[in-house]
Amino acid sequence: MRLALAGALLIGLAVLLPNPAQAQFGLRGGPLGVARFAVGHVIGLSRLRHARMAVRGGRTRDAALRSQDPRNDPRGAERGQPANPYILRAALTAGAALSGWHGGRRPQGWWRHPDGSYGWVGPVFWPFAHDDLTNAVVFGDTTSLSLYGYGDIYAAIFAPYAAPELAAYTAPQGRRARRIPSVENVCDASDTGGLPVERIIAAVQPNEMQRTALDDFSAAWLAARDTIRASCPAQAPATAPERLGVMQSRLDAMIKATDAVAPPLAKFVDLLDDNQKSKLDALVKERHAALASIQHKDAQASACEADSDPRYDEQAQRQYQQLVQQQWPAGDIATSLRLDDTARARLDVLQDTTLRTLETLSACPSKAAVTPQARLAAVKARLEKMLQAVNGVADALDDFEAGLSDEQKAAFEAIGPKRGT
Repeated sequence: MRLALAGALLIGLAVLLPNPAQAQFGLRGGPLGVARFAVGHVIGLSRLRHARMAVRGGRTRDAALRSQDPRNDPRGAERGQPANPYILRAALTAGAALSGWHGGRRPQGWWRHPDGSYGWVGPVFWPFAHDDLTNAVVFGDTTSLSLYGYGDIYAAIFAPYAAPELAAYTAPQGRRARRIPSVENVCDASDTGGLPVERIIAAVQPNEMQRTALDDFSAAWLAARDTIRASCPAQAPATAPERLGVMQSRLDAMIKATDAVAPPLAKFVDLLDDNQKSKLDALVKERHAALASIQHKDAQASACEADSDPRYDEQAQRQYQQLVQQQWPAGDIATSLRLDDTARARLDVLQDTTLRTLETLSACPSKAAVTPQARLAAVKARLEKMLQAVNGVADALDDFEAGLSDEQKAAFEAIGPKRGT
């Protein structure tokens, strides 16, 4: 029943779609990675067409939801389902993220992820948090998890949404309520959250003791989902410090979730014999093979794996500088806030601290560890690294705003929504 409800809610999100976002290059990490991200802005038009097709018609939407559910076999393309579940999920998050932005009239938003999805849906950060943990730990697939980083932190500082747009997600009213999903619906519908128990059973054929341990692990996994859902904001964060606080709360909940599932996961895996562990590991290999067959050699993989060409690097450096200038509205800040020398110095620290997250939070998927326990530990380490980065940016932002007047703070908050017009 809960799965059916989640599916129904996701169908509701799919109906909201205006125009799905384009796929782009993934970030490699560091200046060159950002440049490749900028260069790849024009890549993925064919994917965009596929995403648009994927959300048309009830049957296609149902297939999209089945392929998105991490408990289903990723080889769904062999059974006639849509080819790429990541494109379909990108379309779902794009519809929810853009329905409340500029009246839903904008075809795409600047804060989208390299795969076309969105890390911020109104006031909700990381809408598919628990499903991303499932993919990473059970299937060894960190594709979506790895995309969270600099762009989301930047979007927290310079929010794309104006205050009335954010409020529409927390208290939908009137005509717009039929288009804009509530925070509760986004949080409930985006994370199906269950462990792929049937696939695990089919793979390892557990005995009675192992099945009991698997049931305990499944129960812990569902409890972890509830922990993450509880971190969804009840109210729209109105300021940059509050938005960074939403990120901190979400990441902290995800880290606590990994801690909670670690003991039952270890107990279950330790009860398996070597042959069963090998069959469990086969789920990871099947997932990677299936994704490789449907994704071909996409732009993100090329950017992550390609060796650097010196001539390309020189060009990438220039494009990186242009991107940084575009991303950080120094001119708007100087004009609107009229900063003194001390405030300018603090702004420089804030900018440098945020840009350093490009180096510390690579957007290239990590190689899957051999065991589920090691994959869970790697996921936790990634989340802790991101939380540390957000904490550092939050401290720098507090220092910067400490010397601002209320008028200057209001002007700073207005920069993000204004730049999206």
